[in-house]
Amino acid sequence: MRRRYTWHIFQSIEYSGEQAQIKLYNFLGYLMDNFTPSSNERNLISHIFRENEVCQDAEWERYFCYKNIQVPEIYSGPHLCFPVTVEQAVGLVEAFRNKKQLHSRYVLQLLLETWKLLRMLPNISRISTCHSKEITICGDLHGQLEDLLLIFYKNGMPSLEKPYVFNGDFVDRGKDSIEILIILFAFLLVYPTEVHLNRGNHEDHIINLRYGFTKEVLTKYKMHGKRILKLLQKIFSWLPLATVIDQKVLILHGGISDTTDLGILVKVDRHNYVSALRPPKKKFQSSSRTSIDSEADDDWGQHRLSQRRASLTCPKNLASRGNFLNRSLQDFSDRIKVSKEDEVKVCQQGAALLDAGIDPAAKGVDASFNPVVSDSAKEEWKQILDLLWSDPMSQDGCIPNELRGGGCYWGPDVTEDFLGKHHLQLIIRSHECKQDGYEFCHNRKVLTLFSASNYYDVGSNRGAYVKLGPNLVPYVVQYQASSMTRELTVRQSVGKTERSALKVLREQLFSHKSDLICAFKRLDDENTGLVSLNNWASAVESVMRLGLPWRMLRSQLVTGKTADSLIDYHEWFNELAIKGANADHIDQSLLETLYRHRSTVETIFRIVDTDNSGFITMEDFRQTWKLLSVYLKMEITDDAISDLAVTIDSNHDGSIDIDEFMEAFRLTDKKSRLERGRSMFMATTTDLSALEGDPNV
Repeated sequence: MRRRYTWHIFQSIEYSGEQAQIKLYNFLGYLMDNFTPSSNERNLISHIFRENEVCQDAEWERYFCYKNIQVPEIYSGPHLCFPVTVEQAVGLVEAFRNKKQLHSRYVLQLLLETWKLLRMLPNISRISTCHSKEITICGDLHGQLEDLLLIFYKNGMPSLEKPYVFNGDFVDRGKDSIEILIILFAFLLVYPTEVHLNRGNHEDHIINLRYGFTKEVLTKYKMHGKRILKLLQKIFSWLPLATVIDQKVLILHGGISDTTDLGILVKVDRHNYVSALRPPKKKFQSSSRTSIDSEADDDWGQHRLSQRRASLTCPKNLASRGNFLNRSLQDFSDRIKVSKEDEVKVCQQGAALLDAGIDPAAKGVDASFNPVVSDSAKEEWKQILDLLWSDPMSQDGCIPNELRGGGCYWGPDVTEDFLGKHHLQLIIRSHECKQDGYEFCHNRKVLTLFSASNYYDVGSNRGAYVKLGPNLVPYVVQYQASSMTRELTVRQSVGKTERSALKVLREQLFSHKSDLICAFKRLDDENTGLVSLNNWASAVESVMRLGLPWRMLRSQLVTGKTADSLIDYHEWFNELAIKGANADHIDQSLLETLYRHRSTVETIFRIVDTDNSGFITMEDFRQTWKLLSVYLKMEITDDAISDLAVTIDSNHDGSIDIDEFMEAFRLTDKKSRLERGRSMFMATTTDLSALEGDPNV
């Protein structure tokens, strides 16, 4: 039971973070669709939506060119020459094992070669066991290099006799995501018919902003990180969507829905979906083949920064439920309705200007205004979204995946119909951390495989990979990458993981102090400061909405109670009190907002930091909080924002160091595995309901 509720704590917080990220992106997408190109708000965020740039591949290759980057003589890391050899790929593994870093020249060259190869691959890879006799399949690695090294140690490195399928989510959360990509891409170039890479939901630059990969690349490659990230966006969009073994076993990252059709997935232009979180929009194109609504990348468009001003006005009410904060991503593209007359008018204006050789954006016409997506494009998008984000459930049917905010939950009946329709016998998917590293469901016709051990914290779970021979019967190999965990007894391991989960939960509770006290007071008619155990549990669940057994957890979370078993909730918060920043002079409601939405705040900071310098100006800092205030539907005064800025700008240079700012307002003393390489998940489903205007919160 302790192990089960510990797991539930970790997973609930993880999924609420994913849901919060999707809702934030929906909000930003709303701004892009409804604000004019010249608006300050659109300037602030437009660079993350440059997904439909249609420059010729040759133009991009010139931009990504590595030849002007010199490798200094003092460089002691691995060297590459092309085409890459087996010895060089193995050398990269050893170099990264010894904490060396590959020079940015070689990184760009390797990525360019990978991009060229991926563009020749089909959407669905088809492979056979008849030559190798055995294929190894790996699930999520999430930047945990120690797990990949252990897999290679136990199973052998990729070769003609040892083919591999890596099933997405190579990056984010862990600290060595770029090293994992480099290793996998190197072996892909050496063995293009033996190494197969499927796309995961974290191979998405919007997700990378929140979960650490963007920050990792910019930290490790300060000079050329921007180009590396842009090239990786291209590469991620060209990763195959699935792999089929012997026409009988389908391997994909997330799952299926009742509308998933491999016939459609085979034909989609997968590279159009740079982010799977948003359906592609129709764009006007200029004669230069560059999307006129997208700014030039990186150094090409920095002059736009000077146009920013402090105003933040909205063309319509952002607060209503129907506009942008809905429960499911699938519904989002239908939520924003634009009158047909307005749509036609804007399209006609844009077309007339184009005919005259004038950039519509220069005349204030929003060339990307048309939010209407063709039925076929919407269907393609839903197919990819379901494939990357969905999870199985035990009940029959297919319903929106509200926990994650994207994709669906599908039942055993959907699995049966899908397998029968496509003449398959097994689905292998990843996407969900499992305590044993794997789990069968749907009458053993769906296998979930997760290869990142110690994912939430040291000892929280095993990793696993699967070997599949000609009989197509999965043989599962489990492991634990941490030697420290292998030395613990089961009781010690459960106890250690439980303490870590409870610590994260206490921080969640502390960051919702105001809402919790309001909930307690509603149940405390006589204002005694006391509530019963039942009322305490129901109040906490009404605010946190994590679905946890609060009555059972009471002994772990509340130490003090009166003789008649009543809980003093004011005293409880004194027990929960966590040492944060020295911020007594800062508005407490603003401080609590920062703690609660810390990950969302950091994500917006990194979006606003258009040049990826790690610093934002004081003006951008204020703009960030104004944007956040609209998103959260709360008043944040200029004075409160100024106090917050002055607190962190200790050297008075007029700029804010993003990392220093977020570190100053981190509640934990030491980052757990759940936090590692990214911000702590501070938003819960309560926050999301509040954003939707729930009167009960």
